[in-house]
Amino acid sequence: MTLQRVGAFASLGCAATYLFGFVFLLTVLAPLGFGGSQVDARAVVDFAVAQSGLLILWNSVIYIANALVLALLVVALADHLKPTTPGWAAVTRAIGIMWSTLVLGAGMIANVGVERAAQLGASDPEAAVRLWQVLHAVELGLGGGNEIAGAVWIGAVSLAANTGRSLGKIAVFLGLVTGLGGIATLIPSIGDAAGAVFGLGAIAWFIAVGISMLLRDKPAAP
Repeated sequence: MTLQRVGAFASLGCAATYLFGFVFLLTVLAPLGFGGSQVDARAVVDFAVAQSGLLILWNSVIYIANALVLALLVVALADHLKPTTPGWAAVTRAIGIMWSTLVLGAGMIANVGVERAAQLGASDPEAAVRLWQVLHAVELGLGGGNEIAGAVWIGAVSLAANTGRSLGKIAVFLGLVTGLGGIATLIPSIGDAAGAVFGLGAIAWFIAVGISMLLRDKPAAP
C-alpha cells in the first residue's frame, strides 16, 4: 500500500473520529453542556463517577485516535505536496505535527481529568469539580477550546494544493473555509459558532481530501 493511499484512509479516519464525536456529543453527552460555553461541571463529575468509561471512550476517540491518524495524514500529505510545492510541503509537515501533538496531549489530560474526578467525586464532590475544571481548562488551552493550529494547517495545505493543483477544487475550497472558521475561534463573541463551522467543515474537508488522494493514487508503471 502506498503512502498516499495510507494518507487517504487516514483522512477518512479523521472524518470518522469527528463524526463519532459529534454524534456522541449530541446524544449521550447532551445533558452535560459540552460543545458550548456553559459546561455543567458538577454534572460532568456526577457522570464521571457513574460512567467514567463513556467519557474516556469519547476523549480517546476524538483526541487520541484522531491524533494518531492525523499524524499519518500529515506525513502523507506533505509527501503528496512535495513534488509540486516542496517548500509548502515542509511547512505543512511542521505545523501538522505540532497540531497532532497538541491534540494527543489534550486527550491525555482530558482522560486524567475524568479519572481523577471519578476517584474524588464519591468522597468530595466539590473538590472533584474544582479539579476537573482546572484540568479541563488545560485541555481546552491545548486545542479543545480553540482551533488555531488545525486551522493554520488545513489552510496551508489547501493553499499549497491550490498552487500545485495536487488536490481537487472542492477540497481546496472546503479547506480555506474551514481554516477561516478555525481562526475565527479567537473571537470570543463568535467562538462557539466558529468552532462548529470548523468542526463540520473539517469533516467535509477530510472526506474530500481522502477521496481526492485515492483518485490520484495511480499505480506505478511496470
